[in-house]
Amino acid sequence: MVEAGRYSLLFEPVRIGPVTARNRFYQVPHCNGLGHARPQAEAAMRAMKAEGGWAVVSNQETEIHPTSDLSPYAEGRLWDARDIPALRLMTEAVHDKGALAAIELAHNGPHALNQMSRAPILAPSDMAAENLIPRQARAMDKADIRDLRRWHRAAALRARDAGFDIVYVFAGHYMTLPHQFLLPHLNDRTDEYGGSLENRLRLTRELLEETKAAVGDRCAVALRFAVDEMLGADGMQAAEEGRAVIEMLADLPDLWDVNVAGWPNDSATTRFRPEDGYQTDYISFVKQVTRKPVVGVGRFTSPDMMVSLVKKGVLDFIGAARPSIADPFLPKKIEEGRIEEIRECIGCNICVSADTQGVPIRCTQNPTMGEEWRRGWHPEVIPPASSRSEVLVIGAGPAGLESALQLARRGHDVTLAEAEEAPGGRVLRESRLPGLGAWRRVADHRIHHLRQMGNVQMFMQSPMTAQSVAELGISHVFVASGARWRSDGVGRTTRRKPPAISARARVFTPDDIMDGRLPQGRVAVYDDDQIYLAGVLAEALALSGCAVTFVTPASVVSPFTQLTLEQARVQARLIDLGVDIRCNRQLAGLEEDALRLACVYSGREEEHACDAAVLVTERQRNVALHEALKAQGLETLELIGDAAGPGLIADAVYAGHMAARNFGRDADKIELEWFRREITSLAL
Repeated sequence: MVEAGRYSLLFEPVRIGPVTARNRFYQVPHCNGLGHARPQAEAAMRAMKAEGGWAVVSNQETEIHPTSDLSPYAEGRLWDARDIPALRLMTEAVHDKGALAAIELAHNGPHALNQMSRAPILAPSDMAAENLIPRQARAMDKADIRDLRRWHRAAALRARDAGFDIVYVFAGHYMTLPHQFLLPHLNDRTDEYGGSLENRLRLTRELLEETKAAVGDRCAVALRFAVDEMLGADGMQAAEEGRAVIEMLADLPDLWDVNVAGWPNDSATTRFRPEDGYQTDYISFVKQVTRKPVVGVGRFTSPDMMVSLVKKGVLDFIGAARPSIADPFLPKKIEEGRIEEIRECIGCNICVSADTQGVPIRCTQNPTMGEEWRRGWHPEVIPPASSRSEVLVIGAGPAGLESALQLARRGHDVTLAEAEEAPGGRVLRESRLPGLGAWRRVADHRIHHLRQMGNVQMFMQSPMTAQSVAELGISHVFVASGARWRSDGVGRTTRRKPPAISARARVFTPDDIMDGRLPQGRVAVYDDDQIYLAGVLAEALALSGCAVTFVTPASVVSPFTQLTLEQARVQARLIDLGVDIRCNRQLAGLEEDALRLACVYSGREEEHACDAAVLVTERQRNVALHEALKAQGLETLELIGDAAGPGLIADAVYAGHMAARNFGRDADKIELEWFRREITSLAL
């Protein structure tokens, strides 16, 4: 606990135009895979943030017209009045918890591919559509620009009618027309909307002025603006045109929401931006230029840093997207002095990956994220057990830790047994790799709470057998025994024809590397997993002095990381470290001193000299204990986490949480009602 009043500055009300926020915590717009497709889930998720103390709760980029269609992604939608009721679900839910509701109106120009509406794609200039489709965007003529202004004004009026308190003009992330008009490499116009900065800013100014004229008497008007492209002299810089934009608009918006472009920079992972507040250097000048309140982001997790930024006159509001996902109750915990209870964001971008796949949001730290409506889960409340039971959880990795914690919170007496010296499992081991140190927070948060609880016993260096389980006499058992990486080269592309591996070949697995058993000399990292781990291992080995070759059947390094906005950085990091990258190559064989590789397209083979190989392919589940326990007639025997199905750390945490919530529930009911679905009505 902290002394009363230490963070009181963060809980002062702040005026934003015609509305007042109850404190300085501001959930900035962020996508979530819910949006117009799942409005009840959207409303419940945003309401949870309001309940947790966020004074302003924003939705995500919200389409204003069929020409701004972002399908297949489920963002917000406000094409016409028929979309108002779905959005009103959110505003009413947020207002009920005492917060202001903000909407981010957006027309995404060539980023909006109009795949569902089949409308023309609009842009400042003739150009290719942003994603790889066989259509180009056309340069907007004066009539198009007048239409855009009319669409935006009409959407602002609908937003007011839906109950929103703050209406955004969005000029950031390269994703929206106002930002695209600002950037010379996207805007080669020669009319009054091109050329000089004043001309390129004209559209943003018009949208601001017209939005304020339309709704400014009741709604605050915010401008979300990316002050720096983080490209140096090759792009807009905060010290030059970024500052000039804010000087030219100064006090026109009621609120400045400032960040950097593009999205991979704004939502950078901790692997490449480990420091909290990493955007502060770019946005610190803004309050020197405007008298209006300023909100900024940077994956803030430290309350002391938050207070410092306000005192120094850098920010008026502490903005957050990912930290509000990891812990919707972050403001309340700070206000009540419960700092040690905060689930700190680890910056893994699993939340982002859900949106880029068009599925409901999820979070490594917070397994209830996205489940507020469809499963009725609350991040801080779990239903107490109807009767108290003794429960044994075997394995203190992410699934075991989460299940043990939630079972104890439900009131059960929990015994947690772990074979290793310290709890954490794969979280502990992966967090030792380059750039992944913040991931340890997943284990630390749960271990801290478990150690405070009187109904939990934790035993380390306690490998369990069927006999030792029987001797304990506990009839409810959850087995979170994890998985180990294969060493035979079998993976997603080699199942039909497994590689021939010589008995003399020096083969290592990711487990070997994470356990400290490192190869030397010329090392090939073969990645048939294609998620994230092989790229991190290659970096670790290069830093240890090995001459590393990275081999993968994929066309790029670690393709999954495209979903977490870091693939380009992953590949660039390996290139900077001198790693030899060979894509589109499948492992055919491994000898004592060479790999045999086959082109994934032609089958043509080649040899590559190496002293050792690290095979990153698939994991094998550790199920021997679970199988042995089946004969004991236990009342409960459940396999959870990677032992049940290897996946991300987020998947293991979720599985542990689900197991704890389902314990004691009727199995038939669980099967019948997996979760509530939002089913489209056929009524016209």
